[in-house]
Amino acid sequence: MSTAPSPTDVTVHQTSRVLAISFDDGCAFRIPFELLRVYSPSAEVQGHGPGQEVLQSGKREIGILNIDAVGHYAIQPTFSDGHDTGIFSWPYLYKLGAEQDELWSRYLQRLSDAGIDRDTPMAGAAAAACGKH
Repeated sequence: MSTAPSPTDVTVHQTSRVLAISFDDGCAFRIPFELLRVYSPSAEVQGHGPGQEVLQSGKREIGILNIDAVGHYAIQPTFSDGHDTGIFSWPYLYKLGAEQDELWSRYLQRLSDAGIDRDTPMAGAAAAACGKH
């Protein structure tokens, strides 16, 4: 059984709003903050089971205020909208980087299906889903 790639460098680029991450297998990704936020692995975004995902919107200009290390296996960013419960494991970050074109397409289709766009503010209970409001 092979070991999952480990990060060799993680850099937060505030101006371009991307997380640059390089792995020991030679792959490197630039993951937009917006993609990280809308695919946060938190229960507030993913739900507690299939079909419970909460569609995120209004995150185009999202920032990252802080990133904490979680052991030697993950990072936990604090986003500018207060969301701070997503723990991004190295394999999950690798997946987001490697599959970001497909994930963007899926996200844009979900927005379209809901009749909203990337800039539509979150409404009602969904906006407070992170429990910070």
